[in-house]
Amino acid sequence: MKFNRLSALIAQNQLQGKRVFIRADLNVPQNSDGSISEDTRVRASVPAIRQALDAGAAVMVTSHLGRPTEGSFQPQDTLAPIAERLSALLGQPVKLLQNWVDGVDVAPGQVVLLENCRVNKGEKKNDDGLAQKMAKLCDIYVNDAFGTSHRAEATTYGIAKFAPVACAGPLLAAELDALGKALDKPARPLVAIVAGSKVSSKLTILKALADKVDNLIVGGGIANTFLLAAGFKIGKSLVEKDLVEEAKAIIAMMAQRGASVPIPVDVVCSKEFSAAATATIKDVNDVEDDDMILDIGPKTAAILANQITQAGTVVWNGPVGVFEFDQFGEGTKTLALAIADSKAFSIAGGGDTLAAIAKYKIEDKIGYISTGGGAFLEFLEGKTLPAVEILEQRAG
Repeated sequence: MKFNRLSALIAQNQLQGKRVFIRADLNVPQNSDGSISEDTRVRASVPAIRQALDAGAAVMVTSHLGRPTEGSFQPQDTLAPIAERLSALLGQPVKLLQNWVDGVDVAPGQVVLLENCRVNKGEKKNDDGLAQKMAKLCDIYVNDAFGTSHRAEATTYGIAKFAPVACAGPLLAAELDALGKALDKPARPLVAIVAGSKVSSKLTILKALADKVDNLIVGGGIANTFLLAAGFKIGKSLVEKDLVEEAKAIIAMMAQRGASVPIPVDVVCSKEFSAAATATIKDVNDVEDDDMILDIGPKTAAILANQITQAGTVVWNGPVGVFEFDQFGEGTKTLALAIADSKAFSIAGGGDTLAAIAKYKIEDKIGYISTGGGAFLEFLEGKTLPAVEILEQRAG
């Protein structure tokens, strides 16, 4: 992927005295009083802002927050708590500006936060008129919001089309570099872990990866559908019977090129789904009609951990069991620790995956942790991300 980078423009001393517009992802979780409950995204936005300020730019930053109604600003839509947090993190005032589309007053060395961009009419529809107005505010546009790059909106796509210069900030560039390293030119063997409750929500990802990976590890409810496809009984486990044929096709597609979908040899079952449920380890042939499969068994976990140990690249999306309950979390824990100890380049993404990484305290052992959510999944599917596509076009 070829795109302009903020770091390269800074190295060429192109920011001095320039007006820089940064689209960040500051869509943070909030408490009932509007205060920020978790500020990872705000902290992640700081390097791009700091680099632009240090390079002598006048800096404007905007983001969406929540799901506001376009053209109707409500108090709960405000970025005021984020302006306050950014001020503390940057060690300088960050003024919040309302009604900014027609003009912004900001001097070199200053940073202003532009109120919730999704309040502007035409933002979500990527309106050219709105995008052109925003492009006139700046000399350089910086997209540093990977989490919104799967959407073509005025602040993610349109402005990049019309701004004099468009580039990727450090967060977006790092994400694209990591995903490219994992999927475009991966060190082999390439192992992908795709888990979750539904095959239907991950079917396009499974199909896309089936063509690329050496081992496709499936877990959670997805694994049950593959177990059924392989001819095993799964009791009353979560399953999508209408997708069994799709699972068979993926297994056949992988086998045809010498790759595999490892089917569990043992599982952890229970008669009920609850935090107090009793966990029983069973051979995959011994699952009873009233059993629910809630995790992979220790033999399966050991086999899969060995594959991870030998991998050159690992892509991880989803826990392989109900890891929130400790008695059904050993499979996920075993694979997580195997990824942490592996010499492979690893990239992990998805909300439940990040929760598992935090639970097992392996944040510093993962090659790259994607904050992208939907954008991460769409990249795995092989889809073109509109906000990245326009940056590639502007790089020419």
